[in-house]
Amino acid sequence: MALNTKEQLLEVGLSMLLKHGYNDLGIQALLEATGVPKGSFYHHFGSKEDFALQVVDRYMQEVHQGLEAALQDQTLQPLDRARRFFELSREKYRQDGHLGCMLGALGQELSGVNPTFARKIENCFSVVTRHIAECLEEARQQGQLAPDADPVELANLLLNCWEGAALRSRLLRDPAPLDRMLDFYFAAATRDA
Repeated sequence: MALNTKEQLLEVGLSMLLKHGYNDLGIQALLEATGVPKGSFYHHFGSKEDFALQVVDRYMQEVHQGLEAALQDQTLQPLDRARRFFELSREKYRQDGHLGCMLGALGQELSGVNPTFARKIENCFSVVTRHIAECLEEARQQGQLAPDADPVELANLLLNCWEGAALRSRLLRDPAPLDRMLDFYFAAATRDA
């Protein structure tokens, strides 16, 4: 099925934003890549910022698909489901050329200069950590984590470590930092269980 104009712009824009970042994303280059006239772009988006914020929403659709695929898989134990979400993310990063997490990249590029993006990206991270924390709470209740473990704190730590490893993976164009981080985190989290 062919994408409508807005979906096509968002899809190509997601790839370009991940590769080039916000400041180096040229609207003209996007229009050339999609064959969409300039007027059509401004029919769907009020500005470059509006476009990029909608690309973040499009990216979050993929994140939600990954969360659902991993965290609702009842064939896996809760900790394995949490880890599976990050493994699916790692696979997506591989498919994208090890460019890492678009949220992390945009956050690093824009959060200090654009409060709208800072809020948007932090809200996206909060959604992810909330879902991970629910899974970690289930792991705690089943004895996979220590009884006094704080699932919210552990979920935030996991995401923070992941984002740092994603940056290193992007710099090296290698998934090894992601793999080492997951191994370390899950071994440490279960040590006192």
